[in-house]
Amino acid sequence: MHLTARSLFPALPALLVIAAATACAPQDTSSEADASSSASSASSCDPGALATEAKGKLTVGTDKPAYAPWFQDDDPASGRGFESAVAYAVAKALGYEKNQVVWQTVPFNNSFAPGEKNFDFDVNQISISDERKRAVDFSSGYYDVRQAVIALKDSPYAKATTAAGLKGAKLGAQVGTTSLDTVNQVIKPTRQPAVFQKNDFAKSALRNGQVDAIVVDLPTAFYITSAEVPDAKVVGQFADSAGAAEKFGLVLDKGSALTSCVSRAVDGLRADGTLAALEKQWLSDAVNAPVLK
Repeated sequence: MHLTARSLFPALPALLVIAAATACAPQDTSSEADASSSASSASSCDPGALATEAKGKLTVGTDKPAYAPWFQDDDPASGRGFESAVAYAVAKALGYEKNQVVWQTVPFNNSFAPGEKNFDFDVNQISISDERKRAVDFSSGYYDVRQAVIALKDSPYAKATTAAGLKGAKLGAQVGTTSLDTVNQVIKPTRQPAVFQKNDFAKSALRNGQVDAIVVDLPTAFYITSAEVPDAKVVGQFADSAGAAEKFGLVLDKGSALTSCVSRAVDGLRADGTLAALEKQWLSDAVNAPVLK
C-alpha cells in the first residue's frame, strides 16, 4: 500500500506467490528494520521482558475491514489469512500465546503517520519506504510483493501488455499506497487518476465503469478477480524496480524498544521456513500474471 489501499481462503483457490516482490522504495537485502539507538538489547527480548503497551499482552493493529487473503472473514483475531497468521507467529516467537494478543483497529494511513501509537506493531500490507521510516520504525520485511493492474474483461485495456498501453486509461488506486505510487511513477497516465479512501470504493468504481482499471498488490488482485469482481481480470504485474523487492513490514512507533526484537522474530520465521509455509498456505497456487514492461 500501502498508498495502495489494502485487501486464500479455504473456500477459494489460493493465490500465486510471486517469488519476486511489489509497491515502494527499494530495500536493503540485509535488513529492512529501522532499528534506532534505543532498540532493545538481546536480553530484553526474552519473554516477559518486553515493554509492551499492556503488561503481559501484545497489542497488534490493523485496519477495518480486514481484507482477504490477508485476513479471513474480516476477523484478524481468527489466525486465518496470511497476515493474521504472521502476527500470531511473531507473537509466539516473542513469547506471547494467542490469548495474550489484543487487536486494535487502526486506519491504514494512521498506522505510519507521525505520532505516538496505541499498538506494539501494526500489520496491514504496509510497504517499507524511506519516507515512512521518517515517522515510524519497520521490522524486517515479512513479504515480497508486486503491484498489479485489474481491468474488466471487455475493456480494451484488458489487453495491455506494457505500461505504455495503460497511459490513456482512467486509473484508480487507494490513497497513500504504493499502488498509487505505481500509477503515478510507473504508468504515468495522461489522465488524472482517481484516488479512493479504501479499495472497496476502487472496486465499485471499476465495476461501475467509473475507471478503466485499478492498481492493487498482486495477491489482492487475484482475490478481487476470483471472488469479488469476476468480470475483471488481472492484466499483469509490474517487475521490481532495479531488481529490488518491495516488502511489507510490521510498523512500530518511531524509536520503539521493540523494533529489534520484532525484526529478530521475523528473521527467525523466515530462516526456519515459517513465512514460506504461510505464503504457500494462504497466497499460493494461482495462475501467474504476465509482467508489464
